[in-house]
Amino acid sequence: METSMHYPFIYFFYGTNQVLVYKIQALEYITIEDVMRRGEWQGYELEPFESFTAFHHEQSTPQQGWSFFMGQEELYHLVEIMNDYIQQVITTTSAQMVHIVCSESAAGSLRAALAPPKYVIGFPEDLSIGPLWKLDEKRGQAFRDEWLRENMNDGVDDFVNRNKLMNTIREIQDIPSNLPIYIWCGYNAEEQCGLRFLLYLLRDKTNEVVLINTGEQRAIDHQWNMELYDIKRLSAKERLIFQQQWESLAQTKDVCRLWLHQQIQAVHENYYDHLIMSTIGQLHEEQGDTDFIQTGVVISELLTRMDAPPNIFFLEYRIRYLVYSGVFELKGIPKSMHHYSVKLRKKPL
Repeated sequence: METSMHYPFIYFFYGTNQVLVYKIQALEYITIEDVMRRGEWQGYELEPFESFTAFHHEQSTPQQGWSFFMGQEELYHLVEIMNDYIQQVITTTSAQMVHIVCSESAAGSLRAALAPPKYVIGFPEDLSIGPLWKLDEKRGQAFRDEWLRENMNDGVDDFVNRNKLMNTIREIQDIPSNLPIYIWCGYNAEEQCGLRFLLYLLRDKTNEVVLINTGEQRAIDHQWNMELYDIKRLSAKERLIFQQQWESLAQTKDVCRLWLHQQIQAVHENYYDHLIMSTIGQLHEEQGDTDFIQTGVVISELLTRMDAPPNIFFLEYRIRYLVYSGVFELKGIPKSMHHYSVKLRKKPL
């Protein structure tokens, strides 16, 4: 699709003679949801023999009652074009430091706790699950996104996670070279994988990088007082070690990783299957019968039995896998963990 920018407007040449005009509302990266629900669009029709390169919407009258249709993948690519343009005009921050946390919800909490001006980046992906193969490249991002869409039943629309990941990568690229970068990280697979990927993305930046080690706490549980935790300025050698560890991770296609013995270890995706089966068996014993149990209840019970529980949607994925493999019986429609129930399938006599 041919495009051009006339800030704050972006033009898209759509079809044979249609021009879609999108107005940038703020100098921040947009999401697919922004475009679908809050985007300010207008449609124009080129005059005969009028070229797209010469078109200016101020000199034309917008169409009335117009509409256009795009599939989710086409819409994703359109949003990527918009964000590439926005990145060209984005302004520098007045903050004195940058904070990065491996959780969007934790980033929101930190933004609320900090006094302005503040610069907080929340990494949107749980990298303890799903493939990491070449994740810094578009082909790796597409590979991971396809696996997540095929296996994670998290209710997120197609390409939304990939869109958020790309926006976060752009935010990291935009960090001014004079600002120190503080990365909050605890001893768990999600944040340790995220730390290594972040340091790989920062490999060409000369910023001071400071690691705030929150110990056994996860990002969502952090108290936003740096004095409570171990703070360490990473040397060039330490940064290089983390980068190399990421490069090793990014050569694999494993989909489940744990934090064991102070290191990231890949395990087979069926790692939790035995615990899932035994937990449902024990719940049946408590019932006094073998009746269906809502999947959300099963997952809640699993979480109480784990010292370092994984992503709940990964557990739900494994429960569905055991259904499809004939280990469990199913009642309901597995569109979310609250819409279906499972029980152990009785062995034939």
